[in-house]
Amino acid sequence: MKAFQLVASGQGEVRDVEVPEPRAGEVLVKVAGAGVCHSDLHLLRTQVLPYPMTLGHEPAGHVAALGPQVTGWTVGEPVICYIVWGCGLCRRCAAGAENACERFPRGMVPGPGLGHPGAMAEYLVAPARCLVPLGRLDPVDAAPLADAALTPYHAIDRCRALLTPSATAVVIGVGGLGHMAVQILRAVTSSRIVAVDVDESRLAAARGYGADDTVPAGPDAAARVLGLTRGLGAEVVLDFVGTDGTLALGASVVSSYGHISTVGLAGGSLPFPAAAVGLPWGVTITKPYGGTRADLHEVLALAAAGRIRATVERHPLSAAMSVLKRLEAVEVTGRAVLVP
Repeated sequence: MKAFQLVASGQGEVRDVEVPEPRAGEVLVKVAGAGVCHSDLHLLRTQVLPYPMTLGHEPAGHVAALGPQVTGWTVGEPVICYIVWGCGLCRRCAAGAENACERFPRGMVPGPGLGHPGAMAEYLVAPARCLVPLGRLDPVDAAPLADAALTPYHAIDRCRALLTPSATAVVIGVGGLGHMAVQILRAVTSSRIVAVDVDESRLAAARGYGADDTVPAGPDAAARVLGLTRGLGAEVVLDFVGTDGTLALGASVVSSYGHISTVGLAGGSLPFPAAAVGLPWGVTITKPYGGTRADLHEVLALAAAGRIRATVERHPLSAAMSVLKRLEAVEVTGRAVLVP
């Protein structure tokens, strides 16, 4: 089969590899679509061992074959793959929270394209328990739901109690994950949504997704957000960028006893002085990872009801490297999906 693999730092190519064989408890999936994420760019630009490594952690497709001892699935059935593969045995995994699997204490739990062979290929092997039926959803359009919707849903769900009808939620960065966050907030809360981005076209799109207000990123962004909230600040700030600048913006606009969720992985940092200055009193800061299997079911329910939908650009698998370059140049609208 064809697979897009990292072969060295900064180098990736489509290569011929063997079709994997599903083992006991596993399913072979014929990939219909694989979303392209900024995490893939991070892996491309860093030293990843061992090479070669097949990228792709937003998989959707059809069941192609069942491994031994697998029941409950039908060949040809459309599925999406939960992207965090824990041990399946610990108390966290038993609760569906494989993103916090105890076999990987204080660390990142691996998944397809993030430690295991990924979905930028014609076929993918996945644990049977990590597949979820897609029903009537199109696998190509649904592929980004595996991360671009799951991760913001999880971040939002963790602070749902703050998202009352009188509250304000600020979404910083309305790209692949941020454009889904705005839709999820609109679907599951009645809070005011303020979108912040450097790109006016993304801000215009955010208004279409349900944002009540949009603010261009820049020196006066904090003042404008505070003006929208009568100086009180936002109860929830969701940062899908993660630079020094966006983290500082979040800290400048969060309300007392508000919540900052740092989802973006751009490597920024936020000073946290243990003093009566700096962040407002009572603020919490979290760094969520992926989501739970239950979260993925909820995301798919929203998509099936037509409440959320990823904006998708379709590209052939052969264009993987050029798509990554376009993503790095901020030329992708919504989410790019590779179609093998």
